[in-house]
Amino acid sequence: MKIGTIDFGDRPLFLAPMEDVSDPPFRILCKRYGADMLYTEFISSGGLVHDAEGSYQKLDIYDEERPVGIQIFGGDVAQVREATKIVDAAGPDVIDINFGCPVKKVVCKDGGAGILRNLPKMRAITEAVIEGATRPVTVKTRLGWNDQSIRILEVARMLEDCGVQALAVHARTRAQMYRGQARWEWLRRIKEESGLRIPLIGNGDATTPEKIKAMFDETGVDAVMIGRGAIGNPWIFRDAKRYMATGEVPPPPSWEERLAVVCEHLTLKCEWLGERKGVLEMRRMYGGYFKGFRGASKVRQLIIDETSRERIIEKLMNVREHEPDVQVAVPSRPAKAARLSAALLAKLPKPAHDLRPATTEA
Repeated sequence: MKIGTIDFGDRPLFLAPMEDVSDPPFRILCKRYGADMLYTEFISSGGLVHDAEGSYQKLDIYDEERPVGIQIFGGDVAQVREATKIVDAAGPDVIDINFGCPVKKVVCKDGGAGILRNLPKMRAITEAVIEGATRPVTVKTRLGWNDQSIRILEVARMLEDCGVQALAVHARTRAQMYRGQARWEWLRRIKEESGLRIPLIGNGDATTPEKIKAMFDETGVDAVMIGRGAIGNPWIFRDAKRYMATGEVPPPPSWEERLAVVCEHLTLKCEWLGERKGVLEMRRMYGGYFKGFRGASKVRQLIIDETSRERIIEKLMNVREHEPDVQVAVPSRPAKAARLSAALLAKLPKPAHDLRPATTEA
């Protein structure tokens, strides 16, 4: 499978763009465990045009992630056109258009899946991005707005005609949000009935190695995009590839490996955002990493109020797999925790240049 000149080989696995999840620290971990393509969180075109700090920070990408795509959304054609220039200057391998987000505050202004109610405007936005991009443009969308307006076969052909070089489809309608089962039969129909020549990337309910293989086998998609299945579980890429190659799912990561990855994720967050913000943002990730373990809630309670990265690492590295509810007042392995922290400090490089447009004073 190829997007432009990027050759991914057979059955590649992509990390989905997820708000508050797919940031550089998490993307780097997923890359290590086998993700073939990474996407940023979606970025508001309006935010970029109006120089919003949060939007610009999401443009940060690093060489160790590549290939990586930056995803943008917006319902204003002029804004999207201007934002494309900013995104293109950030140097991604791919620019992706978000035509799939179902969140109300996005769709109400024809952003995300809201555009599925206005296909002529979808075409106009797509053409605006392609005209302003110097690199491949891809699209992520849904089946339709609701069951009465599923026009994905027509949409797929239209987007290919515009010049889109790959299409990712979440096999639900906007009305479904994330409820019910993803309707994989539509992925098969796109492959068989639309005449699509560009790669089709399947998305929706690819949450285990077995389901990832099943999506490939049952639908014929060229790649699978993994979203919620990767949250707190960057190992899913490694495990899915092993399962597809051998028919066996590897054993889960050891407790020590799990803790080490959590500590590294925290360290990378702090390096990227600063310690205070990194510690706060990491709080939402612990649930995924410790889901299914006895005493998981107590592990979170142990660290949730801590504001020091070093202190969190010390506590985590002294939680035993079979005693996750035991709080260690005096760390029994502080030296190991300290060595781990030092080794991770320089892991995430800083951006090579400032992407903000230059300003002049009147």
